Amino acid sequence: MVHHRDISPEATSSGVVLRTPRETLRVDAWGPDTFRVRARPRGAIAANDIALARLDPADCDVVVRDDGSARLSNGLLHAQVESTQRIAFLSAATGEELLAEPWVDEHELPWIPNRRYRDAGPDSWEIEAVFSSYAGERIYGLGQRSLGRLDFKGCSIDLLQRNSEVAIPVVVSSRNYGMFWNCPSTGRVEFAQNLTRWRADRAHQLDYFIYAGDSPAGVVRRYHDITGLSPELPAWATGFWQSNNYYTSQAELTAVAREYRARGLPLAAMLVDFMHWTHMGNWDWDHEAWPDPSAMVRELADHGTRVVVSVWPHVSPHSRHYGELRSRGLLVAAEPAPDGEAAVFSFADRAFPEGLDLALLDLTHPGARQFLRERLEESYHSLGIDTFWLDACEPELSGDGQHLREAPARFAAGDGEAVASLYPLHFSAAVREGLRALGSRDGVLLARSAWAGSQRYGVAVWSGDIPSTWETLRQQIAAGQSMMVSGIDWWTSDVGGFFLSDPQDEDFRELLIRWFQFGAFWPVLRLHGNRDPDFYNGGIFLAGGPNEIWSFGPTVERVLTGWIWVRERLRPYLQEQLRLASRHATPPVRPMWFEFPEDERVIGIDDQFMLGSAVLVAPVHTAGARSRIVYLPSGRRWTEAWSGVVHEGGQAIEAAAPIERIPVFESDGGPGIGPDWMSQP
Repeated sequence: MVHHRDISPEATSSGVVLRTPRETLRVDAWGPDTFRVRARPRGAIAANDIALARLDPADCDVVVRDDGSARLSNGLLHAQVESTQRIAFLSAATGEELLAEPWVDEHELPWIPNRRYRDAGPDSWEIEAVFSSYAGERIYGLGQRSLGRLDFKGCSIDLLQRNSEVAIPVVVSSRNYGMFWNCPSTGRVEFAQNLTRWRADRAHQLDYFIYAGDSPAGVVRRYHDITGLSPELPAWATGFWQSNNYYTSQAELTAVAREYRARGLPLAAMLVDFMHWTHMGNWDWDHEAWPDPSAMVRELADHGTRVVVSVWPHVSPHSRHYGELRSRGLLVAAEPAPDGEAAVFSFADRAFPEGLDLALLDLTHPGARQFLRERLEESYHSLGIDTFWLDACEPELSGDGQHLREAPARFAAGDGEAVASLYPLHFSAAVREGLRALGSRDGVLLARSAWAGSQRYGVAVWSGDIPSTWETLRQQIAAGQSMMVSGIDWWTSDVGGFFLSDPQDEDFRELLIRWFQFGAFWPVLRLHGNRDPDFYNGGIFLAGGPNEIWSFGPTVERVLTGWIWVRERLRPYLQEQLRLASRHATPPVRPMWFEFPEDERVIGIDDQFMLGSAVLVAPVHTAGARSRIVYLPSGRRWTEAWSGVVHEGGQAIEAAAPIERIPVFESDGGPGIGPDWMSQP
């Protein structure tokens, strides 16, 4: 029988525990307006707190009824545990059901539970949690996706880290609740018309949070209560960052920095990408190509420019550290792992352009994290470098499109399917904690992936190796907004895209301008990419063509120079939005639905956004376009930034978009953008 009259929830100070022959279920209040649900078929409920900033449950009102049900009250949210073990979450103000498991008819056979477990190895299960679906509901968040949309209702989404796909399993609902699926397993979530289904391929327990807010901002704030706030982005980092596929030598990079100075252009950072080493896993310089990096760092610092160094977690068998790391068990192991064989990622390295099998430093192991910190201190931080580019941190374990389902691996923290999504979090934590121990407070970590809680470690996520196409630019507009409501306040994309670009092609030059204009309104602005049209034939060792603002002809140089000055003038306003994010969990860049939840006409607008509460940005993402439709939300008057023309809100207008600019509008409290913003202050 499903319905056990003799089984009743046990009340605790924070919630209830329900033990049945099928599972142990625990529901706890966890901070304001928030409940945490954990369950497993056998064994004790685990802490599973690596993503969390709030580690302990909170007191709440609990009433256990005679019929075996229980009601928990916590601020804006009630939790109802029925005698059939069904869970429902209700608005405390209205009693409306916000999210619930489907109704269970205990007399109907066969009975299918809403929480489902299938054995997947020792102390682990394939787990599914099924919830009702609601007509008209919109679902936002889920990290970074290349779908070019904000609302994921009707979508099936893999929960799997990939280059350019960041799986952060957190959503914001238009019904004013949020959910964080606290399970780093590979899996999937489906927002179908008939049900919502979350699945973990291999997990030690079911674990999720539900929280409520009186607005989208309130919902996102509760997520940050659980997983932590971003620090304030250091002021230097909102300047312009220059990068290339990779600069081949100290002389080449220094010459680029000097040219920016000669042209009188501000330059916040120069990036030293991969292949500045001799072997992956040495975490050191190739001193033939980089004979005196200390002098380079000092020269650039004297002119206000940071050196940012790429760090990969992969280890070549030819690295001087490989033997020690293997003997100490600090490499990710193949699964099953005969004789300690390492899991591998097939990729090129400096001495092996044809490729070789690289191991992966197991950063879920505290010894590996300490080892990496020591290498970064001796090779980079000792020279004055405190900003690092954490590449390939999904992690990548194979070079042929496979992932952990086909290339199983064993981490110190557990089976790869069960824990691998935590890898970017461990990577960022290792480097940030090392910097803090050395007294460094204003470095930035630029990472290709993230998980819940990554924001606590000062991580700016960039969107990975994306193609240089108009469709990709369109997708990036939505991807960045999704990251903002998934807890990542620092986000950027490669301006111009990473590959498939021809610097001599006029279509690409126009795309580059439009991408730079889009990028100027995000927390980090970085020009990066491989500018060799023969990328696929030349492979990873093509350093790429020149990628500086003067590399694409006089029109591009003129427009991008103007936008560097726009960025400089925008920085104080942007810094204030980042300060608000660090203190109040308000994203610096906000989707239209987030900022204007009462205006139904913003629903479905994916390709314009707000910077703070006062600047509306409408990027151009179509080749040849010299105008575009912009919706101006109701309840405000909007000033066209470049012309000063004022428009009443609540209408869509066709806004001019000559190649020099994109539509930007301000309401009260804006920074005062005007036509002179494209000239040097």
